[in-house]
Amino acid sequence: MIKRTPILKVSGKDAQSFLQGQLSSDINKIVDEQWQLNTYCQHQGRIIALMWVQKQGDDFYLDFALDLKTVVQNRLQMFALNAEVVFSEVDNQKKSTEEAQVTLATSEKFIPQDLNLDIEEVGVSFTKGCYPGQEVVARVHYLGKPKRRLYRFECDFEVNPLDKLTLEDTTKNVGTVLNQVKSCFFAVLKIAEKDKTLFVNNQPVKLLELANFSS
Repeated sequence: MIKRTPILKVSGKDAQSFLQGQLSSDINKIVDEQWQLNTYCQHQGRIIALMWVQKQGDDFYLDFALDLKTVVQNRLQMFALNAEVVFSEVDNQKKSTEEAQVTLATSEKFIPQDLNLDIEEVGVSFTKGCYPGQEVVARVHYLGKPKRRLYRFECDFEVNPLDKLTLEDTTKNVGTVLNQVKSCFFAVLKIAEKDKTLFVNNQPVKLLELANFSS
């Protein structure tokens, strides 16, 4: 089990209803001490931050990429308006992530389906009601079919967020690196290209599996 390190606390009388209207999963279904995967999207359905949310009593703790703290906090405060909510930073030693993560470099580049978050509704609810970007995300789910998915790759060299995956013809980009974790990395790849030989920075990489998230 991955140890979560929240960096933002949301409290106040309206904390739960406010987050229910901002995040992609059904906040009303969170059980105390349980972590729930969510996305915080902008109006076009693109993910600003990928976050895990934990409820402790009437308070909620958010774990997401540290370099997005200012962006996320400012945006939440902007939409709080007259809601009785308080945002406070949590003093934690944030460790490097061991899983797929959206950072400042990749913020607003992908929709939930790109990161497999629609599969078994692991990170998005299609029945909870409105949140920013909900119409776009729902339209892809009900009327379209995902053309890209998140995969885990093996490599023995350093890659960077937004590096491109290519075929042998390096002019054809077929995917984008999300983040690296030790000797593997996560990347969003066109499903149609997953069985082909793939390269990053002209070096071959090995596709391991469809990425998934564990609580």
